[in-house]
Order: sequence, then C-alpha cells, then structure tokens
Amino acid sequence: FTRAAELKVLHIAAGNLFGGVETLLVTLARERRLCPEMKPHFSVCFEERLSRELRATGAPVDYMGSVKARNPFTIFRARAAMERLLSEEKIDVAICHSPWPLAIFGPVVKSRNIPLVYWNHGFLTGRHWLEFWAQRTVPALAIANSRATAKTVERLFPQVPLQTIYYPVSRTAPARSGAGSPVVIIQVSRMEKWKGHEILLNALATLTDLPDWVCWVVGGAQNAKEAQYEASLHNKTEQLDLIDRVDFLGSRSDVADLMSEANIFCQTNEGPEPFGIVFIEALHASLPVVTCRMGGAQEIVESSCGVLVEPDSREVASALRRLITRPDERASLGAAGPARAIALCDPERQLGKLRETLQALF
Repeated sequence: FTRAAELKVLHIAAGNLFGGVETLLVTLARERRLCPEMKPHFSVCFEERLSRELRATGAPVDYMGSVKARNPFTIFRARAAMERLLSEEKIDVAICHSPWPLAIFGPVVKSRNIPLVYWNHGFLTGRHWLEFWAQRTVPALAIANSRATAKTVERLFPQVPLQTIYYPVSRTAPARSGAGSPVVIIQVSRMEKWKGHEILLNALATLTDLPDWVCWVVGGAQNAKEAQYEASLHNKTEQLDLIDRVDFLGSRSDVADLMSEANIFCQTNEGPEPFGIVFIEALHASLPVVTCRMGGAQEIVESSCGVLVEPDSREVASALRRLITRPDERASLGAAGPARAIALCDPERQLGKLRETLQALF
C-alpha cells in the first residue's frame, strides 16, 4: 500500500436520525472529488433521510437491514449482510461512526483483518451500556471531531492512537441579503432540550422593548420525545407573549437560504456541543454567532466572529441587545466569519488530513 494508492473507505452508520454525524457523511460523499484517491462507501441500517441523501450524490450505499439491540436475530442478520459486503468489495479501511455501529459491526470488520477505525462524535461517559458493549471491540485508531470530545475517548480506549479531525464543511450559503429591518435572529438545531431553545426564549422575552427584530427557530421533531419538547416550546412562546416575534419554521432543506436572510445566529446550548457544524455554516453565511462558552463552540467561535456567553438568559439577552442595536458590530463580526470557517473546516484540506491519517495505518 503506497501513498499514491487508492484508498477505499467504508463508513458504517445507523442512519435512523439526521444530525451532525449524518451531515458529515453526506459531505464526505458530496465532496469526494476533492480527494479522488479516497473512495467512500457507505452502509446504513435504516432507509431514512441519510440513505436518500447519500444515494443522491451517486456514492455507493448498502443497506444492512434494520437492527434492534434487544433483538439478537436482527443483529445476526445485519452482521451477515456486512460479511457479504466485505467479501464482495475490496475495503481498505472501515470507520464506525459512534459506539452503536462499533458494537454491532466492529467484530465483523476485525474478523476479516480490515483496519477498524472508531470516529467519536460525542461525549463518552464510560458508563453507558452501549459504550461497554462497544468497548469490547478495540479499534486500530480513534478519531475525534473536536478537542473537547477527544478528552473523553480514553474512557473507552485509553491505549488506542487518537487523532482530532474537524469536520469538512462546504460553503453553501448564497450571497448575503439579510439587511435592514427587521433584524432576524436564527437558530438551527435538533429539537432537543440541551440545544438551549428555552434559554433563548427567556432572553428574547426581555427584548420586547426593541421594536425591530424577529426570531426564526429552524428544526423539526424526529421522534416522539422531540415532538413533546417542541410542543412545550410553542406553549412557552405563547406564555412569554412572543407569538408575533418567534416563528417555528420546522425542518427545512433551504437552511442556507434562510441564513442568507438572517442577521444573527444564536444557539445557546445548555450542554456542550461535541463540535457544531451549524456554527461553521453560520460563519460561512457571514453571521455573527452567539453561543455558550463550552464544548466544541469554544474551538470555533472567537471574539473576531462572535460572542461566547454563559448559558444564562440574562447574558444572552445582553449580547443580543448589543448586536440588534449595533449594525456596525454585526457587520464586523459577520465579515470575519467565512475566513474562520475556512481555516477550520476547508473540505479539501480536511479530506486530505483524513486520508493521511488513514494511510498511516498501513
């Protein structure tokens, strides 16, 4: 195996939900031309949005069959499907994205002497039953999506070589058109409590004396728990008398267009973000970013392009009030965003870094 050789990489993921991990996988498929020596192949266990978007790129996608951890037959069936895939395709490296696919498919990959990589996309506790299960299959290499999550990998794999690689993030934002009145504050995220919607709503409730702003909340529920949470946010918006100021736009495929119409990106997490692709997307859109001083956000947002605050509605309100009333400061912070996004997440550079990291296994 030489540096010039083609590297065929199998990415193994669940595929039942769509968030940061799935956005990464679609980017790897879409931007594969930037690193033609690295050929991505994908396997999923659920035919949902991820598989549809991957197939739309023309990348090879294999369906392993739906798996329920409590049903041994579904695990056996999926592992048999993986065996067939690995026997039919010449896979050089397999990457399991998160503990679940590592637990399900890691043993199959290792049994065929294919280098196994674990890509960590979240904060590991070392106490969850799924992590205990995944821990039984030790990879040859671990990749973390931020320095923040890298610190937790040793809880599962203390002796495994570790590399931090920020996600490649494509610039999809159209030309900026968000100017004038009203000032649009936008949040784009999953409908999960730790994403900080409630902190934002409480902050906005103290800004109603300012006449010219609205807030767009982008993202829709993907399961029953998220639907219940989303309903509680609608109720809270009504209770705070923000109905005329806050619009819930649901799940959207035109996020880049919405960001181009906005003026401020605000996502004030209650818990740390493992990385935060959406922050990079907001920077690409020349939006000043207001977020909390924790997790991956601290590695992305600097004072040149945004404002880091504590997860406190009063601090959030103060930062937003300043940006709403100071268009020059908004413009200055926004102008620094694209360069910061490219410095961290340029797709060609990050794909090259991934390829070099994987080649070092040989």
